[in-house]
Amino acid sequence: MKKICWITTGGTIASIGTKDGYIAANKGEILYDLLGNMTAQYDIEIYDLFTMDSSNIQPEEWKDIAGCINERIDDYDGFVITHGTDTMAYTSSCLSFMLLNIKKPVVLTGSQLPLIHPLSDGLENMRLALAIASSDCHGVFVAFNRKVILGTRAVKVRTTGFHAFESVNYPYVATVNSLGLDLHSEYLLNNNEPYQYNDSLCTDVFLLKLIPGMNPNIFDMLIKLNIKGVVIEAFGIGGLSYIRRDFTKKIVDLLDAGISVVVCSQCLYERSDFSIYEVGKKALEHGVIEAYDMTSEACVTKLMWILGQTNDVAKIKEMFMHNYANEIKENIKLK
Repeated sequence: MKKICWITTGGTIASIGTKDGYIAANKGEILYDLLGNMTAQYDIEIYDLFTMDSSNIQPEEWKDIAGCINERIDDYDGFVITHGTDTMAYTSSCLSFMLLNIKKPVVLTGSQLPLIHPLSDGLENMRLALAIASSDCHGVFVAFNRKVILGTRAVKVRTTGFHAFESVNYPYVATVNSLGLDLHSEYLLNNNEPYQYNDSLCTDVFLLKLIPGMNPNIFDMLIKLNIKGVVIEAFGIGGLSYIRRDFTKKIVDLLDAGISVVVCSQCLYERSDFSIYEVGKKALEHGVIEAYDMTSEACVTKLMWILGQTNDVAKIKEMFMHNYANEIKENIKLK
């Protein structure tokens, strides 16, 4: 019987209805009782870390979750984290870096309806999360709506539908169908590297989505705020305005101020490629870091994690371009 550590953090799955709307309130013991006999085949120990709406889960909580797992890594076969859906993709991405090359499965899940609701999707999500947590998989995952997504590839794409998460630019690690759990082991992380725990994070990172007509002077404010890193969601495959409103010049100002600049695409699918158009080539020449097919969530959390370890501009770029947790597909050959 596999020994599973269930870490509760609140979220919709733990919510109760009040006159002011749903609030995260139920502790793990109550949630455990609602699961019924699905827990019979596991040895589950519950750790109530905190009870929060995921909109309030921030880097401080990511470090608490990572620390909780690291302290217990030798005591359990796998970990399940129940978490609100709104920021789950940020948490799963950041845990993938902080718990680098972890040799156990760490599975985040939650629900779109509270577990106490008779139509909740939480039961099936927990069933899948426990199955993955007791498997031979290794790494950080999101288990939702009978699909398992690599932690650095999960993005929330629906606000109310049960198919809330999608695996962006990467195949599902596993799905559930009429044959049971269909696991695609070829998409798991390369586990030859040693486990490394590093929870150092720099929160002075800003995500900016470009829009036509945006005032480039917003970049001056970022310098005044002492921001250390900026992730820019550019147009299409890599477009930046430079007529009338010159964003290329302002990006150079950021770089001259010692701020690391990562540029990705606003498009959810496929990669950015700044080598195609003139404006993108100019940005690359000035030293911006290209994100290729990474999600915005992975870009932000990876940059936070890297800046927590080094201030060296060249090292930051080198680390960002390195594939740590299959967050970047440039050198990964998929079947």
